[in-house]
Amino acid sequence: MSNRLKAHLMVLLATFLVAGSFIISKKLAGVVHPISLNLLRFLIASFALAPFVLFNAKKRLHIIPLFMRTLIISLFYALYFIAFFKALEYTTALSTGTLYTLVPLITAILCIFFFKEPISKKQLFIYLCGIVGTLIVVFKGDINLLLHFSLGRGELIFLAAVFSMALYSICTKFLHRDGDDMSVLVFMTLIGGSLWMGTALALFDIPLQWDHLSIKSINYLLYLAIVATFFTVYLYQKATVVIGPKKVMAYVYLSPASIALLLYLFEGITLSIGVCLGIAICAIATFLLLK
Repeated sequence: MSNRLKAHLMVLLATFLVAGSFIISKKLAGVVHPISLNLLRFLIASFALAPFVLFNAKKRLHIIPLFMRTLIISLFYALYFIAFFKALEYTTALSTGTLYTLVPLITAILCIFFFKEPISKKQLFIYLCGIVGTLIVVFKGDINLLLHFSLGRGELIFLAAVFSMALYSICTKFLHRDGDDMSVLVFMTLIGGSLWMGTALALFDIPLQWDHLSIKSINYLLYLAIVATFFTVYLYQKATVVIGPKKVMAYVYLSPASIALLLYLFEGITLSIGVCLGIAICAIATFLLLK
């Protein structure tokens, strides 16, 4: 199996793991402050990976050289999660799922400036088709839901999250150097995220409130920390280095479809013909962008 194929399979797996995090995150929104919640999330993920890095002499040598670069990468990663959880306090997963479809297009636009990769008319058309497909999935093929969609406070906050996610992907590729150890890169990204969260917590005098978390909430948090953070950061960053941010972000169009499929599998929510049509359009758009 080639490295490129492995990279695509990694992103596909990460897409489903992130889809699960959308469902879980909505259950945690509002329980404690999003900065405090994400600080705990990053700390758990960091501790999970720490033994694999700190107990290896060769890996420890990469920590200091990677620190400043991963601090920049983790800034945008941390900003995404802060804005994401804050937005969910004012809006629905439906609205955030809609706006998340802008990530591939914004990433492609940023690639023009960072990597001199222009967007052809054909690519632009495919991006728009992908957005249409995801809108069909998100609004369940109901035009009335689409017409009632509006940009409120939560949606505006999530737009900041969308730009942060695009910049995170760009920085991962732009700041990568040959010879970087991927596990150390991921570990330092998580450490950087923890530092940014901790700094924000101190600056804004935000209480931890971790005692407000129930056993069920802690289980949800463990999924977000270990599965949706630890594993997906590794999968996304390793894949981005191989196939680039534009192709990695192309899989975003499969996110609403992945959420719909997971809801069907685990919560028994049926898929309408309209949703299935939207999933098909998303899949075709993703495939064409990857080609």
